[in-house]
Amino acid sequence: MQQQISGAFYGIAIGDALGVPVEFKTRRYLSENPVDQLTGYGCWNQPPGTFSDDSSLTFCTAESLITGYDINTMAHTFVQWFQHGYWGAHNEVFDIGHTTRRALQRVATGTSPLVTGGFEEFENGNGALMRMMPVAFFLAKENDINIRYHIIKEISGITHQHFRSVLACFIYVEYLRILLSAKDLQLAYLQMQHTVNGYLNTHHFNPAEVKYYERVLRHNIAAFPEVQINSSGYVVHTLESAFWCLLNTSSYKTCALTAVNLGGDTDTTGAVAGAAAGLHYGMDTIPAHWINHVARSAEIAQLAARFMAAINTTSAQ
Repeated sequence: MQQQISGAFYGIAIGDALGVPVEFKTRRYLSENPVDQLTGYGCWNQPPGTFSDDSSLTFCTAESLITGYDINTMAHTFVQWFQHGYWGAHNEVFDIGHTTRRALQRVATGTSPLVTGGFEEFENGNGALMRMMPVAFFLAKENDINIRYHIIKEISGITHQHFRSVLACFIYVEYLRILLSAKDLQLAYLQMQHTVNGYLNTHHFNPAEVKYYERVLRHNIAAFPEVQINSSGYVVHTLESAFWCLLNTSSYKTCALTAVNLGGDTDTTGAVAGAAAGLHYGMDTIPAHWINHVARSAEIAQLAARFMAAINTTSAQ
């Protein structure tokens, strides 16, 4: 599992960093000026290898899970990032979503993280989905799907409480969890569909909300043409585009670059797809020069090692 954890941790940071300089660029622009390496400056004027809030909050999630699952500890670790740049690429915050900002302001002023997240329909950006990867490892040995859903719902809900955001996180974590033991991406995808659809069919969730994920849960998202894949910051789009990139490529490098070159919310698509690809293909398949040049590389390795040691003893089971 060390290859998977290290691969996922570097996978998210590098996918994120590949996308940071070209965030908001159009697909047409990137088709003419494709990203093929770690570049810098651009949109956020950050040096090459800089990751954004996607990876920072993912590392905060992992950090808090090292001591076991405590929603208050996790939420206040997020506040440390928000206020002090904890786990920032350069110890500062340069990018934060509106829904996440509002939620962490509530946490910082003493509101319970069980009620801080945005719950309006317009608050369905990808700010919870982007940080869920460590949860898949933490829940690897948890066989009760009801417990898995409850924990995922709470963790998403720190910033994003709407069911649409929670369901995206649940689908993503379930897929990553299956990928920990499955070798074939497509078979794992089918197994995820079977598991998630089975769970949804036995609970009284709003069918109009579930329908937003019809392309992911009832069809094969990989079979849709690129022109029908939207890579905006909307949580449904991010989940679809990340899965589409993962299922239509055959290496970490091609997956991450494909994700970024879709344009739009490039850092988050790169992060969500990159985390999954890094988990699946493993640390050794990620280009060494990317690993060496991503921000806080040595600290990412140390966090991955500490996380690996911790989940062997404290993971939910």
